[in-house]
Amino acid sequence: MSLRTAATVAAMLCAALATHASAAPTGVAAIQARLTNPDGGIVVVAHRGCHAPAPDHGFKDSAPENSLAALERCIAIGADVMETDVRRAADGTLVMLHDATVDRTTDGTGKLSELTLADLQKLRLRSDEGGAQAPLTDQRVVTLEQMLARSKGHILLNLDVKDAIYVQVVDAVARAGMQHQVIVKAEAGIATPPLAAMLPFDKVYFFPILINAHGTADLAAIATAQTRNAHPVAFELPKMSAARLPALVAVSKAHKVRLMVNSLWDGFIAGYGGDADAERDPDKVWGRLYREGVSIIQTDAPEALLRYRASLEQR
Repeated sequence: MSLRTAATVAAMLCAALATHASAAPTGVAAIQARLTNPDGGIVVVAHRGCHAPAPDHGFKDSAPENSLAALERCIAIGADVMETDVRRAADGTLVMLHDATVDRTTDGTGKLSELTLADLQKLRLRSDEGGAQAPLTDQRVVTLEQMLARSKGHILLNLDVKDAIYVQVVDAVARAGMQHQVIVKAEAGIATPPLAAMLPFDKVYFFPILINAHGTADLAAIATAQTRNAHPVAFELPKMSAARLPALVAVSKAHKVRLMVNSLWDGFIAGYGGDADAERDPDKVWGRLYREGVSIIQTDAPEALLRYRASLEQR
């Protein structure tokens, strides 16, 4: 091979490598690629946003749950998904609140169903998860339209729809052009038809929440039924015994559907531990979940889970 030919080949290889590197998805595209690949590693879901302090990123204080500040923090620390709650106010406005009343999370009182957006805009959100002793902040109740606009192109939203407003929520998502930037979920039991194939769930990333009636439901059978002529992105697991996990992992692998679980509080899989345990020993809780087949984890400690994921990816 002549020197000129060798130089040409080397240049072509460099160009090919550069093209491959530049083709790697970034930003929200990278999150979408991770979520939709069953082998894409751990997906970090921040429960009601990143309301806890995140000292590694300079956030020393709490932010109100379901607030724009909690969203901004999620974007800043690199969370994949912000879980947030959607309800309907008295005038039909879709707003981000977990409870049916504003008592816990704001300086106001009353049922959301009796308050208009104008009423809500007068209220201030309380820090963190609220409560009478939680300090008031300058944050206000957020509309779904505002939440979608600020998250677009930066992070996925897991919309926990609290009222019978799925059609209205997905319509709002479609108007924002964000069908593949949100996750919607709904409960599924043994007699529930495959929801991922039905309107409006077929328009967005969809997770069936498996119902564990009386703690004795055949969760693997429910999960299998939800894959008939449908392809949900993941199954969200209920509170359950550890003995039920292997059968669900088998369904997950057979149908290439991820498993999602909460590590909130004491954790949703008995004996695995929750967020407090995971912050002390992340490999014992989050690592065990991941090794045993659960790859989407919802947590109130997203910064710690992101730090643990980074340590896995460096190995």
